[in-house]
Amino acid sequence: MKTWLAQHGRCFGTTFVKLARTPLGSVFNIIVIGIALSLPVGLYVVIDNLQAASGQLSAEPQISAYMALDASRAETAQIENRLKQSPRVQRFRLVPRDQALQELKQSSGLADVIDSLPQNPLPDAFVISAKNNTPQALEALRDEIAQWPRVVHAQLDAAWARRLDATLRFGRLVVLILGGLLALALVAVTFNTIRLQVLTQRDEVEVIKLIGATDAFIRRPFLYYGALQGAAGGIVAWLIVSGGIWVVNHNLGELSHVYASLFQLKQLTPGDAGALLLLPLALGWFGAWLSVGRHLSLIEP
Repeated sequence: MKTWLAQHGRCFGTTFVKLARTPLGSVFNIIVIGIALSLPVGLYVVIDNLQAASGQLSAEPQISAYMALDASRAETAQIENRLKQSPRVQRFRLVPRDQALQELKQSSGLADVIDSLPQNPLPDAFVISAKNNTPQALEALRDEIAQWPRVVHAQLDAAWARRLDATLRFGRLVVLILGGLLALALVAVTFNTIRLQVLTQRDEVEVIKLIGATDAFIRRPFLYYGALQGAAGGIVAWLIVSGGIWVVNHNLGELSHVYASLFQLKQLTPGDAGALLLLPLALGWFGAWLSVGRHLSLIEP
């Protein structure tokens, strides 16, 4: 066991020496790998944060029915009675126009502008929850309410949320496809890099084979080389993504003062950071294994 560990330790040290011998080429390879990995990881962070933000919104779809501006109290009461009698309505609440105006003043920060208006521009509105929340049932109820007298507009408030959810699902699919393509690119880059290493050390490999070295012994330093290169690329990708999140959050902090809402991108979790390190390490190892296995069979002393 000690001998095995000593062999791997020497191999690991030799790999660092090889990387140090060609610092410029090694650094550029690592930077290319890091940038390639940071693209899907950055998109994943954005989509994951948007998914979390949308999940905090109300999951229950609602219909908003707006009365005409000149609707009388009797006409509003008539719509209220129809909602009470409708078998498809679970519950509803009336938002009087005066209450809506006060809420707008408090939330918009435009109290002076609103006070200068000659009259209240907001109508009475009903916020309605349906018993059946399927898209077809909601749209049918919305269309029915829109036909009622003195109702000028009926809006399904959850329609945008469904569109956002569909867009985020599509975004996740794009991230998976892009991540898969860049993973193949990482394997190809490692394959080509190790191929050049093997060809450069062809004479050395032939001599080692003559004195009885096994393919596993010859393959080991190249595998470490590919794995270390991939792991270093993962670290660079983590630095790029973390730095990008910090810059974006700094600018979002300034916007939050304008829109009175705080939205911050969350940094990568320890699990995500670990995966970002281990995945390119494994891909680099795999690319090196393919390359060495392919070229060792062609080198015979």
